[in-house]
Amino acid sequence: MIQTLVSVALGGALGASARYLVNVSLARLLGHGFPYATMTVNVVGSLLMGVLVVVLAEKSGNRFAPFLMTGVLGGFTTFSAFSLDALAIWERGQGALAAVYVLGSVVLSLAAIVAGMALARGWFA
Repeated sequence: MIQTLVSVALGGALGASARYLVNVSLARLLGHGFPYATMTVNVVGSLLMGVLVVVLAEKSGNRFAPFLMTGVLGGFTTFSAFSLDALAIWERGQGALAAVYVLGSVVLSLAAIVAGMALARGWFA
């Protein structure tokens, strides 16, 4: 139990650090007017989650799931930030932009997890 907890904690630190780097990089590249970084990490994280679900199952690697899925991806993606960003846009009086952000994040993340699983299944076909 302690070993798994440490594994999740270390993975979470790596994932959170990666998310921070994405946030800083995209803010510098694209500005602060739209939460590009949060949307990006949610979509990329969903794609990676789809790949990992299949790869770990196919390779009997479920022992790595706490580190990779709960830790790294849990630290990298965050729907709590998504919710806060959507609310902030809404409260700025930009209801249409908030709707685009929410719909785009959800639809693209669902499409990304399907794509990730299909990609990984293709590797093992």
